[in-house]
Amino acid sequence: KLEDYQEGDKNIPFRVLEKTWKGTELAGLEYEQLFPWIKVTEKAFKVVCGDFVTTEDGTGIVHIAPTFGADDAKVGKENDVPGLTVVDKDGNTRPMVDLTGKFFRLEDLDGGFVQNNVNVDLYKEFAGRYVKNEYDQALSADEVTLDIDLSVSLKLRNRAFRIEKFVHSYPHCWRTDKPVLYYPLDSWFIRSTACREKMMELNDTINWKPQSTGTGRFGKWLENLQDWNLSRSRYWGTPLPIWRTEDGREEKCIGSVKELCNEMQKALDAGVMSELPWKDFDLKEYRDLEYGKIDLHRPYVDNIVLVSETGKPMHRELDLIDVWFDSGAMPFAQFFYPHIAEEKFAKVYPADF
Repeated sequence: KLEDYQEGDKNIPFRVLEKTWKGTELAGLEYEQLFPWIKVTEKAFKVVCGDFVTTEDGTGIVHIAPTFGADDAKVGKENDVPGLTVVDKDGNTRPMVDLTGKFFRLEDLDGGFVQNNVNVDLYKEFAGRYVKNEYDQALSADEVTLDIDLSVSLKLRNRAFRIEKFVHSYPHCWRTDKPVLYYPLDSWFIRSTACREKMMELNDTINWKPQSTGTGRFGKWLENLQDWNLSRSRYWGTPLPIWRTEDGREEKCIGSVKELCNEMQKALDAGVMSELPWKDFDLKEYRDLEYGKIDLHRPYVDNIVLVSETGKPMHRELDLIDVWFDSGAMPFAQFFYPHIAEEKFAKVYPADF
């Protein structure tokens, strides 16, 4: 019987309730932290509702991690459910899994945070473990995976009613064929939502062929438009033309080669740069440029240090720009429009993709 259960009993009693439960009836119920590795003062473990959960592939109840998924982060924010985070030895608040895909090692965490917030006895067994074996080149395919060890831990502590294996789909990177770990990162956005209504009005003036594309696929996309995540953490591509001070309080977005040359001269005069990288470059030659004289890509552009209004050095944000920005700029950028080739541009616009 449920009433006779005591902590440590081998068998966990249960009772089947003969009714169908709506999600709203469960909303607000709280439960115990299954892996109490980190102290959480807020009400982090409670049932909330989310429209992205379905009953087709399960019970209709899923576990969420607000620090590892867009939907989870959104529903967590809406319901004041905090993510589980740690403080590293540099004082930065981070998710429990680092950028290499493993749980933070205890020695990489802030000592005070560990002392006051970490259950070392429970966490040390998993600290430094990769969440997916594919992330660790030293592990073979037949090594015991983390999820198995976590399941064993639940069973040993009488926290698991039943453990079963299920085959299901999981996203993999098309470049590396490794499992994808969704991770919260700082990024640069274009506030597309500020122009949504205007873009919807302009979309109605376009003579779409077929018409259903404009009112259907593209029109629906505009109706549900989100702010554009512009930056990408890659190496090859169009560099993000933003320079910032180390403290992030001052920044400058460069809009042209001419402006960049002017800013480099200011940096040279202020002693921030020792020499100009393009000594023989003449802006008048821009229309006939060859890559041998000027290259605005990495790693060359990363060597340019500008100066802020208060005299501080400014380094370029290392991110690149989404390649779809290049695609959108193609119709005019291929002819250096508008400062060059206006007549040629007028003849070929709109561009033939």
